[in-house]
Amino acid sequence: MQLGRAWAVVLLVLVATAAVTEAKKGKGRGKNRRKFGSRGIIKNFKSEASRAYYNHNGGAKITLWSHFESEYVLGRKIVFMCKAEGEPRPVITWFKDGIELYSHSFFQVHEWQEGPKAIKSKMEIDPATQMDAGYYECQADNKYAVDVKGFSADYSIEFV
Repeated sequence: MQLGRAWAVVLLVLVATAAVTEAKKGKGRGKNRRKFGSRGIIKNFKSEASRAYYNHNGGAKITLWSHFESEYVLGRKIVFMCKAEGEPRPVITWFKDGIELYSHSFFQVHEWQEGPKAIKSKMEIDPATQMDAGYYECQADNKYAVDVKGFSADYSIEFV
């Protein structure tokens, strides 16, 4: 009987080790997540009219944007840039942690129209504080599409 218990303990240890190993390989919880790149693509349309609407060539598309992760120094300037194209020309809106940003004395947005279909927007925060850390988004939209790019910003302390 003691031999049977020993084998049961060995079997239990082996099963637990296999489960930990699989979790470390990324095969554990959440393995059926959607892959990046497939987000936002509509494959099944109710009609050809809806297919033409959502796949319109004039839909807003962000063509140039700042690096995804940014580290800024407290007291210095943070700058994010976003360029979008579409017909009609898209409108660019900035968000921080899901909340729309409005200009104030420490936050400025500068925009330039580039030709009949493009717009470039630069967002600046000067001086940057700890409160400016977060997730920023540039959203370009027109009547055919909405495109969004996100930027993560965190601060560092500069010692002199």
